[in-house]
Amino acid sequence: MSLRHDFPADGRADIAPLKQLAALCWRKGEHGREVLLVTSSEGRWILPKGWPIDGCSGCETALTEAWEEAGVKRGKAARKPIGQFYSVKVRSNGETLPSLVKVYAIKVQKVVKDYPEADRRDRQWVSPRKAAALVTDEGLKAILRDF
Repeated sequence: MSLRHDFPADGRADIAPLKQLAALCWRKGEHGREVLLVTSSEGRWILPKGWPIDGCSGCETALTEAWEEAGVKRGKAARKPIGQFYSVKVRSNGETLPSLVKVYAIKVQKVVKDYPEADRRDRQWVSPRKAAALVTDEGLKAILRDF
């Protein structure tokens, strides 16, 4: 699998991208591998993701985001990202900036109902193929299809 997916041509390729870290939480379900999606503040289906945390590695940050946004209480994160993609981060003032999102796989061992953002997000377990159909970022679609 390629670790890099091209940034969409939008005339902003000259701007250094922001960096985010995402958690591709997965488990073995009745019909094969399932991944956990959460809703964004706009209601789109996404992976839990956030900004780097000082003093934490990429996989540690991904585990933190999985806990805060999806209620993953226990999981084992890959030390290296399984992929990365470019996205467009829209700020509250409408400004758009490129964002490089590194994706870490997390094998989920336990999820809980009560977690920091439970009142702000929905979550669902789906096959990687269905997840690819639900998300909007083209680079993330490719990572999910390859997973």
